[in-house]
Amino acid sequence: MSPDEAVRRAVGAVIDPELRRPIAELDMVRDIAVADGVASVGIVLTIVGCPAADRISAEVRAAAASVPGVTSVSLEVGVMSPSERRDLTERLRGGRPAREMPFGPGSLTRVVAVTSGKGGVGKSTVTANLAVALARRGLAVGLVDADVHGFSIPALLGLVDAHGDVAQPTRIDDLMLPPVAYGVKVISIGMFLRRTHGDAPVEAVAWRGPMLHRTVQQFLTDVYFGDLDVLLLDMPPGTGDIAITVGQLLPNAEVVVVTTPQAAASDVAVRSGIVARQTGQRVTGVVENMSGMVLPDGTTFELFGSGGGAAVAAALSEGTEPVRLLASIPLSTLLRADGDAGTPVVLAHPADPAAAAIEALAQTLAAAPRGLSGRALPLRPG
Repeated sequence: MSPDEAVRRAVGAVIDPELRRPIAELDMVRDIAVADGVASVGIVLTIVGCPAADRISAEVRAAAASVPGVTSVSLEVGVMSPSERRDLTERLRGGRPAREMPFGPGSLTRVVAVTSGKGGVGKSTVTANLAVALARRGLAVGLVDADVHGFSIPALLGLVDAHGDVAQPTRIDDLMLPPVAYGVKVISIGMFLRRTHGDAPVEAVAWRGPMLHRTVQQFLTDVYFGDLDVLLLDMPPGTGDIAITVGQLLPNAEVVVVTTPQAAASDVAVRSGIVARQTGQRVTGVVENMSGMVLPDGTTFELFGSGGGAAVAAALSEGTEPVRLLASIPLSTLLRADGDAGTPVVLAHPADPAAAAIEALAQTLAAAPRGLSGRALPLRPG
């Protein structure tokens, strides 16, 4: 292998951190020549001001310098032409037309909508930690923050900086590349809202049905998640517009209902499962959050009572296939504190009882079969 070919192979293996593919596969490598130990390398980025520019450049330099005989690297960085970007977005879509739903009934991606009857039951905290726990198992995970009015996923996953600014997706023409946190690709309406000035609160979303429907649809069709094993949706509480939209767009989705043990939450949680089932979705199970916490003296402190999760599972099982109580997550100050800090408890304090319960929930969901019955496999005759 010639020095030029060796450098091209090494450079081409560098992974684009946003697209998660080798840059050679993305046609980002240009002219390469080696003379007198100097490797002259040309690459192009997808857009001007690419957020990953410094990282890609550093890794390309390191890859070229690792080739035996190379003593220095001269790197030239350019930008794709509009036609090159258009070709790239078409390849990324795999020939699928723009704005076509990639996660419908024929998809091999497992779609799980995490819902609740009431707000304040810890649904978003559970969803964020569950996503990270699944990614830790080697799964490709995406997370859509569908709680447009009450979005909190970016903060829970550390995508908000010290100034309160939220990480933004990168746009390649009409395709959006979502930010990645702890191995999870994330999209939220919070990434598109700004503060009017200084320390002012982030602007509120005062939208009704059509706008909400359009927003969720765009998150699912215009955001490039790539090949996912699991797509989680953090749903708003209740049975409103977005619950109906998701039922229409993703009738193949599985639903996990989150509740607290108290009857005031569990009674309402049943309704969210009923609405999901009415739109054709399958209720996979129930998660009871804020359950009893074991105190140092061995006693159990049940601030919100007990039995709510089991009651929801039993109510949703009537006359249908059984619905299981998938997990009981105990009250935990670390779960709350780590969420406020933007570091999931499953990473920051894996020995915490709440973290252990979420890890067990992730293992249960990861081990469940995808269910390929009735789905068209992507096979073409040779």
